[in-house]
Amino acid sequence: MRLYLINLARRPDRLAATLRQAAPLGLSLERVEAVDAAREDASTVDCWFQQGGPLGEIPRGDKACLLSHRRAWELFLAGGDAHAVFLEDDVRLSAGAGALLKDDVWIPADAGIVKLEHYGPPGQRVLLGDLRPLALAPARKPAPREDFQMGRMLSRHTGAAAYILSRGAAQMLLGETRFDLPVDHLLFNPNNSKLFAKLAPWQLVPAIARQKEFVGAKSDIEGTRTRLRAFGLSYVRRELVRLGYDLKLLPRQIMALLGGARFTRIKTAS
Repeated sequence: MRLYLINLARRPDRLAATLRQAAPLGLSLERVEAVDAAREDASTVDCWFQQGGPLGEIPRGDKACLLSHRRAWELFLAGGDAHAVFLEDDVRLSAGAGALLKDDVWIPADAGIVKLEHYGPPGQRVLLGDLRPLALAPARKPAPREDFQMGRMLSRHTGAAAYILSRGAAQMLLGETRFDLPVDHLLFNPNNSKLFAKLAPWQLVPAIARQKEFVGAKSDIEGTRTRLRAFGLSYVRRELVRLGYDLKLLPRQIMALLGGARFTRIKTAS
């Protein structure tokens, strides 16, 4: 199972930092050059995106980010692996990553995408159904012998710094010719992603990755979001639309809770 690391050419510091993390874990990373929002021609980027979407205008940095992931998906399908890992260059991997990311024997056959990351505040909770333990031999469990589980994601948990795709899921994503959401919402937001139900993502618990935004400096693309996040009429309108999508999903989530799903705290493994 290959591990693809998405990295901007002008950020060799991040590449070096991630490689330093991976080496002690016994992981080999294959670099994918990211699309640079600051240097790429606007028309080359914009032609992949709809004018508007469920969350309104997509910031330029988020567009470039999605196309960077798309490059990595294409590289994956050009090879013969059944699954691949996709990492952003500001990810922080836990010690448990080494044991899990060396092969795909623990991934269920029906899992198209597995989110490896904990995104959001320390108390982040995600509605998970069909929670099950990972089939890991005791010798494979990373110290201090974490008991990992997986559950089907039934509520939003964004962030795309670390995840696994199957070939079928990658083919589905590459079949899209126009996008209306940033990559993390496309993959992990049931409220407004048209592909979420088809991808049926799973969440790893505890997570084995955390984005630098939550352990240090913010992502490079934050600067491209400033104008769109400035308080004003368009901001209020976008937040109301987002609330509407949240409420629309509520009945389905209530039914899932009645069927045994539960809000699970997503922490990061040691």
